[in-house]
Amino acid sequence: MANEVVVVPLRKVVFDVVLIQLVGWPILFLFLWAKPFHRGFFCEDDSIRHPFHESTVPSWSLYITGFGLNIITMLLTEILNRPINDGKTFYFMGRNIPYWVYNAYCAIGMMAFGAACSQLTTDVMKYTIGRLRPHFYTVCQPSIDCTLASNQNVYHTNFSCTNPSYMYNKRVMKEMRLSFPSGHSSFSMFTMTYFAIYLQKRMTWDGSKLLRHTLQFLAVLSSVFTAMTRVSDYKHHWSDVLCGLLLGSIEAIIIARFFSTLFSSDSTESSEHSDLNGHGNNRTTAVGV
Repeated sequence: MANEVVVVPLRKVVFDVVLIQLVGWPILFLFLWAKPFHRGFFCEDDSIRHPFHESTVPSWSLYITGFGLNIITMLLTEILNRPINDGKTFYFMGRNIPYWVYNAYCAIGMMAFGAACSQLTTDVMKYTIGRLRPHFYTVCQPSIDCTLASNQNVYHTNFSCTNPSYMYNKRVMKEMRLSFPSGHSSFSMFTMTYFAIYLQKRMTWDGSKLLRHTLQFLAVLSSVFTAMTRVSDYKHHWSDVLCGLLLGSIEAIIIARFFSTLFSSDSTESSEHSDLNGHGNNRTTAVGV
């Protein structure tokens, strides 16, 4: 096989990291400082009168599982694929780096970029719509006497929360207005769908094909389970969860299909980007993610 020397410039790696951060910083800004749309309510709306329940799948568990499973899988897969990744020599900052390191860097970087895009899209929708969570009335206990006939069939926007357990907790007061779409559903479905697609295109084990499909099924099933707990925990309405699942899966497919090179003609032999597709004897190429 013809030898090709591929140089990975530092500026390109820095640029990749900066681009991911450009998508990530708005997420942090929304979390810390943004205020959701102030939506009112009707006293007759029973969908927002459910009890408060702690999350079955906490956020920290969601993110550790979503990122951790993908990162570990991508590292192991690229290491195991080393025998078929011959013919190219990679250099970064003047040092030779293994082919699998570069492939893993590309795979993990693209997954992280896609996850950030998915999360930002979800958060922008949340803060723009400001839909009340199913436990809104329990958490807020609005200063509106819904037993009065004069308050029936009236859309109330001018009210304050009176629940002494939560009224001084700014985070809870903010979260009760961020029901649509479900962030747990969109993030879990994005990471698990991307995981399933990655396995389909990069897992080359010659053993039972059912292993790959079983892993894919379990990954998607875990996402569906996470989404369903958001309904049973009264964190979201069913439509919030459905939209989150659709949003996460669609974004995962778009990122995998059009942004990554998982669907390139040589995807089972290399995960390099389109600017690496040239071939030639002793050729030197400068690339980045």
